[in-house]
Amino acid sequence: MTDRPILPGRAVVTGARRVVVKVGSSSLTTAEGGIDPQRVSALVDVLASKRAAGSEVVLVSSGAIAAGLSPLGLRKRPRALAAQQAAASVGQGLLVHRYTEELARHGLTAGQVLLTLDDVTRRSHYRNAHQTFTKLLELGVIPIVNENDTVATTEIRFGDNDRLAALVAHLVHADLLLLLSDVDGLYDGPPHRPGTNLIPEVRSEADLDGVLVGAAGAAGVGTGGMATKLDAASIATGSGIPVVLTSADKAAAALAGEPVGTLFHASGRRRPTRQLWLRHATEAKGSVVLDAGAVRAVVERDASLLAAGITSVAGGFVAGDPVDLLGPDGTVVARGLVNFDATELPDLLGRSTKDLKRELGAAYEREVVHRDDLVVF
Repeated sequence: MTDRPILPGRAVVTGARRVVVKVGSSSLTTAEGGIDPQRVSALVDVLASKRAAGSEVVLVSSGAIAAGLSPLGLRKRPRALAAQQAAASVGQGLLVHRYTEELARHGLTAGQVLLTLDDVTRRSHYRNAHQTFTKLLELGVIPIVNENDTVATTEIRFGDNDRLAALVAHLVHADLLLLLSDVDGLYDGPPHRPGTNLIPEVRSEADLDGVLVGAAGAAGVGTGGMATKLDAASIATGSGIPVVLTSADKAAAALAGEPVGTLFHASGRRRPTRQLWLRHATEAKGSVVLDAGAVRAVVERDASLLAAGITSVAGGFVAGDPVDLLGPDGTVVARGLVNFDATELPDLLGRSTKDLKRELGAAYEREVVHRDDLVVF
């Protein structure tokens, strides 16, 4: 630990009583791609120190696929989804076992929590997950969280756990999110390029003007990299949770409030988790175009979207999918979970709810997108 001063703004770090720490595969693996026991041990030492200081700690850890490569005789991360899932299935137990052994050195207990996005967005799942975390922390356990890669139905992408960590921070009412990367913070360009500077603090999205493109691939690993970390920072800070982004070897210094990495200041207040998910962790499966009146109703009056306000439909979505809501000029004004299939909607457009109910039955009285399942951009 160095004797560098604590910046005034870092009081939000040192005062955090509940901390979510996210570490990626690149910060846990050897040059050959397997789990590095020394790196895991060093990280656990930091978490145990924070725990001993009186803070509650939740760890969101990637690395299950990497841990499963060697036992399966794989030399590198497979591209095929089934092979990734097989590696995750083998590696997840090994990874948690490693954490369990290391935490035991400090007299601490690890608890495995495997989540999908449904677990932090569907109300019943969210409530159960929140209660589980609350009890684990109450019992002094350090939850080890990972995305449930073994049953993932979409391609497992590097960086997904960054968004998951931000949603977990929201779920557990964290005071701080620490994102550990393979670079020591956010730079205004590629870190290896001469003249590139570390950005010590971000107070608003305006501070990122001209930075996003240059930093998007700064981490240099997999797909996603720095871009997903910026997404995660946006999710967390928009919910009132400050974020520190730095490298794993500077985790202890970061948690001690030293001026390392990049501090993203909280910029908003707590929001419904589903709105965070819709804004930051979904891809639209299609779109609907609204007339001017419907745009005003959705954006200004916080109203649900009815069929009467839609002029056209695009995409192959089904009920329950996220869709973009476009204004007459094609600008995306909102995103929401649609209640009808794309094949059903064309026959409903421009018609009132009463007419639809009278002609087609009560099932067609519902909103196209309910206000509770909608986020305005």
